[in-house]
Amino acid sequence: MSRRTDEQPTGLALYDRTARDAATAVITAYSTSFALACRMLGPRVRPHVRSVYALARIADEVVDGPAADAGLDAAAERFVLDELEAETLAAVERGFSANLVVHAFARTARECGIGADLIRPFFASMRTDITTSTHDGASHDAYVYGSAEVIGLMCLQTFVNAGATRPTQPDRDLVDGARRLGAAFQDVNFLRDLDHDAAALGRDYLGASSREEVLARIDADLTAAAAVIPRLPTDCRRAVTAAHDLFAALADRLRRDAAPAARVRVPDGVKAALAARAWLGFAPRSVRA
Repeated sequence: MSRRTDEQPTGLALYDRTARDAATAVITAYSTSFALACRMLGPRVRPHVRSVYALARIADEVVDGPAADAGLDAAAERFVLDELEAETLAAVERGFSANLVVHAFARTARECGIGADLIRPFFASMRTDITTSTHDGASHDAYVYGSAEVIGLMCLQTFVNAGATRPTQPDRDLVDGARRLGAAFQDVNFLRDLDHDAAALGRDYLGASSREEVLARIDADLTAAAAVIPRLPTDCRRAVTAAHDLFAALADRLRRDAAPAARVRVPDGVKAALAARAWLGFAPRSVRA
């Protein structure tokens, strides 16, 4: 007798699905813009990207307030972060974690070829938030690599390898584009959150860099990333284009208003227009257009 196709999964399949659902819940709760971009990814890739960002979000929350609000001091935050890194690396090795978000990430990492060479720099940057309050050029670059560029590289691994029999390495141009898009996203966020980071967290990520220098760097990174987006798999291009265009619009608004009264954001109507443009297959918009 053939098995009914409408049966609910059990065992590991049920656990995997529950872990993916947990990752989706984290992303939906923390970022409506990112949740929208994820919905534009094809089903082959979408759960993997959600799993990557969910783990990153959880780690970020350890050092960005909630842990401190719960009464943890810097040493305790470091301990929790170290434990999370160790559990993540172990889960990737064995294929299972009792932490649902870690489990979802580990299953993605094993399928898509995300290794310790990307995981360790991410956690190193998260630890930097506990120990470093003011960055210079070198520490900024190191922080951005670990906190943002490697996330772009993890996503690229899912774009190229999700559903493949065996993971392969993307070519150099795609790697460079993923790194530069991640760096642009992070620098935009640094400018948007400049006052909050200083007042609430006591951090200065940009150091001596002027606003004009940072915006010029963002423009260059977005332009370089836009050049390789058309080479991504077709089920990823629209979502990445929408994300690129959203951050290009944010950079434009940051350029026009050097001292905003509130956190700079893109109105929902503009977001919808950018998403529609990407969905229709238009190339990434020109920076400062």
